[in-house]
Amino acid sequence: MFFFPILFAALDSETDRALAARLKAREPEALRELYDKYGRLAYSVIFRVVRNAAAAEDLTQETFLRVWNRMAGFDAARGSIGPWVLTVARNRAIDYVRSVDGRMSQNAIELSGAESPALFVDMESVILNSQRAKLLKAAFHKLSEQQRTVIELAYFEGLSQTEMAERLSQPLGTVKTWVRSALRLLREELEEPVTV
Repeated sequence: MFFFPILFAALDSETDRALAARLKAREPEALRELYDKYGRLAYSVIFRVVRNAAAAEDLTQETFLRVWNRMAGFDAARGSIGPWVLTVARNRAIDYVRSVDGRMSQNAIELSGAESPALFVDMESVILNSQRAKLLKAAFHKLSEQQRTVIELAYFEGLSQTEMAERLSQPLGTVKTWVRSALRLLREELEEPVTV
């Protein structure tokens, strides 16, 4: 099973903040360091979606070029650069798959908007601290195989429930039940205990 790599990208936030500042100062060496740190992880996320090594290599380069070009909008005090890089990578991969398969439609989500640095405000403090990552991993392991599959299809491939039903050759109602039950289980496992 492939665990959400974005969870591990936020663990070294002090180093990342300094790196983000250097990237904003347009230091080319900082881009190389960012690539050294997150290149393999970005490639893994992309390859998981596109399942093509050559395309994954190209999309990884595009990811880092996009990050370089959008650094002016990134605020390191409000979130870590690692999750942002991996989200840009994932979105580039999904864009690629959708365009190659000709599944772009007027109702498709515009993924480039989801790459905005402003969307990562307080992401670390909400879900990406190491304790939360351990809880999420443990919760993810409690899911059934079908539940894990639909969550991964939604996350890595951006599939709708209808598309999942077609891919898995299952009735739409069954897929909806798997998604709903998986999200409920994850929510229950991740809820903060109430202290009295």
